[in-house]
Amino acid sequence: MKSTLALIAFAASALPVAAIAQTSVTIAETAPVVTLNVTESVEATPNIATVGTGVQSRAPTAQQAMQDNAAKTEKLIAALAKAGIAKKDIQTSGINLNAQYDYNQQPGEPTGPRFLGYEASNQLSVKLRDIKRVGQLLDAMVAAGATNVNGPSFAVDDPTAMIAQARGQAIRSARTQADYYAQAAGFRTARLLSIAESNSGGQPPMPMLQSARFKADAAPTTPVEPGQVSASVTLTVQYALEK
Repeated sequence: MKSTLALIAFAASALPVAAIAQTSVTIAETAPVVTLNVTESVEATPNIATVGTGVQSRAPTAQQAMQDNAAKTEKLIAALAKAGIAKKDIQTSGINLNAQYDYNQQPGEPTGPRFLGYEASNQLSVKLRDIKRVGQLLDAMVAAGATNVNGPSFAVDDPTAMIAQARGQAIRSARTQADYYAQAAGFRTARLLSIAESNSGGQPPMPMLQSARFKADAAPTTPVEPGQVSASVTLTVQYALEK
């Protein structure tokens, strides 16, 4: 009996490896992926405006130019406060001091630029929360001594709801497009793989879609048309097309 078992064991060990090994290979099907870039926008009437304004002064010395300009700036800030602008909505955006020269060469004058003095400037960024008074406030700035005004730039103070609405529209649009591609290509469904988002918060001004001119009680004020602003969401979405 022992000899028989030994012979069987030897015979099994002598078999070629290929005769006893089993190999199984499975190749997974890779679904095609469609990538979509979808942008949706929502428009609304702005409720704030930002205006840049400031004053400039010239003097023979740098110190005098700065002192003169400081006095003008204080007068401008006081006028803004009197008009109801909160301190938190007034921000210094730039202070500059530069030497001024005349480079026009006149006959008989020494060669080279002629020193004129120093110019100081102080720039303010002002947030206006009453859209109907924007024109009136612009005129008040000039009356208080402002030597430059730029803007206004209109916006929605809290664009959260606008962005949420645009986001919902964008994801629905992406889903519709993905389903279309799936059906057109002969697939049963589109499975969401990834979403990446970028958005703008209702800041860039849009073309004037609405017109609103505000009349003053007495002297004409600068006409202002706030129009509408837009909040947009861009989604980069990937879907797998499946049978």
